[in-house]
Amino acid sequence: MDNRHTKTGIIYTFSAYLLWGIITMYWKQIDYVPAGEILAHRIAWSAVFMLLLVIFLGKWNNFIQECRQIMKKKKQLLGITAAAIVITLNWFLFIWAVVQGHILQASLGYYINPLISILLGIIILKEPVTKGQLLSFILAAIGVLYLTFNYGVFPWISLLLATTFALYGLLKKTVNVSAISGLTIETLLITPVALIYLWIIPSGSFTFTPFITVTNLFLIGAGIATAVPLLLFSSGAKQIPLAMVGFLQYITPTMMLVIGVFFYKEPFSQAHLVTFAFIWTALFIYMASIYKNSQRRLRTH
Repeated sequence: MDNRHTKTGIIYTFSAYLLWGIITMYWKQIDYVPAGEILAHRIAWSAVFMLLLVIFLGKWNNFIQECRQIMKKKKQLLGITAAAIVITLNWFLFIWAVVQGHILQASLGYYINPLISILLGIIILKEPVTKGQLLSFILAAIGVLYLTFNYGVFPWISLLLATTFALYGLLKKTVNVSAISGLTIETLLITPVALIYLWIIPSGSFTFTPFITVTNLFLIGAGIATAVPLLLFSSGAKQIPLAMVGFLQYITPTMMLVIGVFFYKEPFSQAHLVTFAFIWTALFIYMASIYKNSQRRLRTH
């Protein structure tokens, strides 16, 4: 892997995580729209945008072929259906958290996410656990418990966001499909439910006359806001080492933390500071263990 590809990979991956952080402010601009309606529009317009992108990139035949392969294998079909449901829950929780003023909890969730992913790997995939990972879990658990007992609020939003996203990553491992086709299929699977929801519970946020309104543009743009960072990530992550991807992923929750505290003035108490300190320490130990393992593998090769 040459330096040019590595630099391009860093730029793409960095941009993806940057956009995922900025999207917090995107949803906040339409916090007057119910979270369920935002989610339904996000799913429907993502499906439209992804289909257009598949056609534009000349990948329609590949997309149809991958759809047929998934339909033939029940395990893959169940896997991608479950992934679609789990990511829908994750999207709803994130949108709801942002519009309800819980950006700090959302930020904490995405800091915890890698640790939950490791835990699922150990429990479900029977992956070995290192001493560094075990210490990371203990420190993260102490941080969550500290926030619960001292601030009086159990961070259920954080834990659900972390768990649903970790489950999504785990389920994606069971399905052999490209990033573009995967997202297109997932959104298409959930789109009928989204359209039924919009038909049964019309709130009037989206209008056909006039069609060009600020709210309409934000709701339609949700499809682009969803797809673009994912495509940047899928392109960039292939060109850089996994350890670097792991390091860059903390850009998103750090941005969310800054946006929540400084832009939207969410309270950041001493309990929050202690909890985040425990989480950051846990993540530092976790990243250090990944780096040591990768260096050890390089020396053995």
